[in-house]
Amino acid sequence: MADQTHVLFVEDDDVIREATQLALERDGFAVTAMPDGLSGLDAFRARRPDIALLDVMLPGLDGVSLCRRIRDESTVPVIMLSARADSIDVVLGLEAGADDYVTKPFDGAVLVARIRAVLRRFGHAGGVARAADAAEAAGGVLAFGDLEIDTEGMEVHRAGQPVALTPTEMRLLLEFSSAPGTVLSRDKLLERVWDYGWGGDTRVVDVHVQRLRAKIGQDRIETVRGFGYKLKA
Repeated sequence: MADQTHVLFVEDDDVIREATQLALERDGFAVTAMPDGLSGLDAFRARRPDIALLDVMLPGLDGVSLCRRIRDESTVPVIMLSARADSIDVVLGLEAGADDYVTKPFDGAVLVARIRAVLRRFGHAGGVARAADAAEAAGGVLAFGDLEIDTEGMEVHRAGQPVALTPTEMRLLLEFSSAPGTVLSRDKLLERVWDYGWGGDTRVVDVHVQRLRAKIGQDRIETVRGFGYKLKA
């Protein structure tokens, strides 16, 4: 298991849980599958997985609350599983700190692709390289008003105080900081930050921008209506 990517999968439906676990294991993942939120939290704390897949509707401790508890303790990537694409639970999950979501019923190959996309972007990022180039030209640290971004140390400070960002939030900030003043469309951000080679749900972008604004300043990222977002230079 040490050489495999360890997935925590929390799903109360026995059939879905067992079938998905087998599919993930066939693709080379090590899987810990749990039937409810409380046992899922215990398994997370005991095993410290590489990624967590959480169903929204769970007995005992629902998936959104479980995501929030995990996010309080770790920046491990989290994918929510929701039965409805238009459900408010999707937004609640993202606001709780989830990095992405997949709608049920899902194809096993699609789920594996999304897991690998999340893991790839947590490992490296084009935005990191672009921001690093800009930082090198600026002496190693990018500064925007009271906001400072150390692209080598992956640290952010606001008014001298450290800002705790999740890896997805950091990637999003690096994309903005690599081209300050340039409008980035939601589709472009989905492609660069979420590694989507296909159309995705732009709510993922909007919620993460909201979370990032709350941490670095509401006015730092500007909405350009009808086009996207830009970082104020």
